[in-house]
Amino acid sequence: MKPQKELHSIAKKVLLNEADAIRGVAEAIEQTPDFALCVEVILSLRGRVVVTGIGKSAHIAGKMVATLNSTGTPALFMHAADAIHGDLGMIQPEDFVIAISKSGDTPEIKVLVPLLKRKGVPMAALVSNADSYLAREADYVLHAPVTREACPHNLAPTTSTTAALALGDALAVCLLESRDFTRQDFARLHPGGTLGKQLYLKVGDLSRQNQQPQVLSDAPLKDIILEISGKRLGATAVLDATGQLRGIITDGDLRRMLSTFAGRLEDVRAQDILTPNPVEIDVDDFAVEALARMQQRNITQLIVTEQGQFSGFIHLHDLLREGLV
Repeated sequence: MKPQKELHSIAKKVLLNEADAIRGVAEAIEQTPDFALCVEVILSLRGRVVVTGIGKSAHIAGKMVATLNSTGTPALFMHAADAIHGDLGMIQPEDFVIAISKSGDTPEIKVLVPLLKRKGVPMAALVSNADSYLAREADYVLHAPVTREACPHNLAPTTSTTAALALGDALAVCLLESRDFTRQDFARLHPGGTLGKQLYLKVGDLSRQNQQPQVLSDAPLKDIILEISGKRLGATAVLDATGQLRGIITDGDLRRMLSTFAGRLEDVRAQDILTPNPVEIDVDDFAVEALARMQQRNITQLIVTEQGQFSGFIHLHDLLREGLV
């Protein structure tokens, strides 16, 4: 194994090589109208974007399809080799094809392109070689210029796949912004997993599953302790006789009070030990916002309100259970 310092040097060289390539792709976008024209055509599509490639380009095509679908542009992946064995049937007259190939001259691409042209669908070539067969035959060229791979032998697709991947991301984001695709739209397409929960899970979805510990301002110490321990949220809200929130008492407040109080415990009332103006959050706020406030204040629970009135609590454990922490 090579020394650590040398490995770091190799890794840094690869990353800088690929970063330079992406800068070159950014400059190439400004030198041709084809990128913007592709965005315009895709926005007006009644069909889907079909992305194809072979080898490492096929993997990039698959990722591009996933990104397009998740950001509001219907897309399909078609392997270039499988296309000539039946998969070509997935392409419909109203579709748009993006063919990815570094060289643009692979045998599979040369077989596929005439078949695509025969179907009469518009086609973009995402290539490194703008003088290739694929680029000449395509209606649009998405140029991802790469002078050399990060591979020391200039063989393994590394820099070229990174450049193609980045250009695909740029296309997807341009389409996203052109469609005014919102966080709510994104959430509808990502309902599962932690990502989805970050985008749609509301505070009320969690707080309504909890009990609602609360005492009146004149509640004695015994009632406060029983309410906090019985409701298992580590705190209780303190309300006045009209139901308005006066403050919060946490189990930490109780410990601090007991360590310093010199009078008769029988005389202690909730109003004597509450913390006024507690941190609140509305039932309609996102659960991730509750997490952010807890982290900012270094606390483990928040009082939840609905239309300005006390509604309950959300606890750090609720967020842990949902995988948001």
